[in-house]
Amino acid sequence: MVELKDDAVQAAFRETVRSFIDTNSPKNKTDGEADPEESGWSKEARAKTKDWRSALVENGWIAPAWPKEYGGAGLSINEQFILNEELAENGLSNEGGFGVMMLGPTLMIHGSEEQKAEHLPKILKGDVIWCQGWSEPGSGSDLASLQTRAVRDGDEYVLNGQKIWTTGAQHANWMYMLARTDADAPKHRGISMLMFPMESNGVSVRPLVNMADFKGFNEVFFEDVRVPVENRLGEENRGWYVGMTLTDYERSGIGNSVGTQRRLEGLLKAARTTDSNQTVMNNSTTWRLSYADRWVEADIARLFSYNNNTIQVRNMVPNHEASMSKLFTTELSQKIAATTIKLFGLYGTLWDYDRPEALKGRAAGGYLSAVSATIAGGTSEIQRNIIATRGLGLPRG
Repeated sequence: MVELKDDAVQAAFRETVRSFIDTNSPKNKTDGEADPEESGWSKEARAKTKDWRSALVENGWIAPAWPKEYGGAGLSINEQFILNEELAENGLSNEGGFGVMMLGPTLMIHGSEEQKAEHLPKILKGDVIWCQGWSEPGSGSDLASLQTRAVRDGDEYVLNGQKIWTTGAQHANWMYMLARTDADAPKHRGISMLMFPMESNGVSVRPLVNMADFKGFNEVFFEDVRVPVENRLGEENRGWYVGMTLTDYERSGIGNSVGTQRRLEGLLKAARTTDSNQTVMNNSTTWRLSYADRWVEADIARLFSYNNNTIQVRNMVPNHEASMSKLFTTELSQKIAATTIKLFGLYGTLWDYDRPEALKGRAAGGYLSAVSATIAGGTSEIQRNIIATRGLGLPRG
């Protein structure tokens, strides 16, 4: 049964979190002009998050369910869920990034004690920024077909190949990635997960400009990069299964579903306050019905997150359930982007951040950004295959 209500202890913790947010929340964190080099964040915005992160670290709330020995607060999964939910309600982040959201939980399951001791404290303190080496030019949806090779040479692997769509690689200190360590094994069984510093000899990064004009993605090239065997996460040739544990965490977060509701609240506020000559709200029943559909769908997305949390409380990892959440939420994100641009009629096509119409051009920019939502983290087609085979037990085609 999915738990929908707080018990007395959880309700008290929720109030504690709300009080903390009221006291420490950075105000107007997106002030300043967007910097394309920083994926839309302004330099002023990044500066304002430093005190916020320090306050979270002091409370152990960067990753509250992690053990205290690694800098967490040792809280329950439910309390961690409540914290993330309240942060999302206020448009805030726990500032954890890939390290906290995905790599940390995976390290706890598959990592050695030495790896946990080395990496987890640094992740929480923000000393190390991680990026993820997953997709390749010829391996996206069929990730297991990846061709980047890691050849064993004594106590090291020699890494050669290329990754693409690597978010934040130009800022990252370390990468965790999948590479083929047995070229003769079936494609899912010859892959290992490796971790290494981005400053390693032979690593080069080339930023990519996306259709929304931001440099968030990158190509990363590896030429005879040497990675110590001790930096392998999990068993050799079993990295696919380690990677899927990590991906399940990526797809099951509460923040995305709550964020959709905040976006809809902001859209309704804009519809009510914008000059009626610049929107279709007052003379379009179709748009109002579309908005109502989005609101109902946002509630459904939130229920998917509640279900994922309940599974984790039972000491299990959401699998096809996480895919259901990811599929529904990312497709909803695209629907909201389309509903937003339609609100403003022809003004919605204006992509000019210096003009006041259509949310200062953010309607068009958001529409372009949403295109990749159903691709990142595994395409919608991949999610449907997982749901069909692992969730419904249907045979593979």
